[in-house]
Amino acid sequence: MKLDLLAIGAHPDDIELTCSGALLKHIARGKSIGIADLTQGELGTRGNRVLRLEEAAAAAKVLGVSMRENLRIPDGNIAVTRENILKVITLIRACRPEILLFPYWKDRHPDHEHAHVLVREALFYAGLEKIETLVEGVPQEPFRPLRHYHFMQWEEFQPSFVIDVTKEWPRRMEAVKAFRSQFHDPESGESETILSSPDFMDFIETRGKYYGDQIGTGYGEPFFSPKAVQIEDLSAII
Repeated sequence: MKLDLLAIGAHPDDIELTCSGALLKHIARGKSIGIADLTQGELGTRGNRVLRLEEAAAAAKVLGVSMRENLRIPDGNIAVTRENILKVITLIRACRPEILLFPYWKDRHPDHEHAHVLVREALFYAGLEKIETLVEGVPQEPFRPLRHYHFMQWEEFQPSFVIDVTKEWPRRMEAVKAFRSQFHDPESGESETILSSPDFMDFIETRGKYYGDQIGTGYGEPFFSPKAVQIEDLSAII
């Protein structure tokens, strides 16, 4: 499926927590958007692989994305192997997105850092014609997205730009809360995590408002660009 934008995260819920407002904004403008989760999040303290997949499907429905795929790379072992690189290359070539979003390279969670390296390498190799990938026995054409940006997880960085997601925030949070197993539930008998703390949603709200304030809006999502961002003229900067 040809996409305008593809967002790749290490675990189900990573995309919702980081850049789903931006996805909603692009969907509202008629863009085709896809999400790929590298793992099923099966090592998470709360929930299980079946429930996480159900929650991911529910969140995708809230967002209205064109596709959501899970590459089923082992959670806690997002290794940069030839097999995993080829999985991501195949995905990129199948979707042929103009824009690719994936994690920033530094984070408290090793899976997020490993996801960055894996996707970054696949991004480059996807454009090399001598690396062959097949879909149902048919060779794929080489393809490399024109632009790629990184979203913020735990580790903060100086953003290259911030997207205003004030209008999208309520629906964004609806998609986040589709992952009900991961967040605060006083009736749950599972062990507590950072995400299940009663304060975690306050943290998400505060961060959204902080980056919104940086650009003079209600809520914002920060992104890092490894290359200079082109604009037509100074009037394009709000």
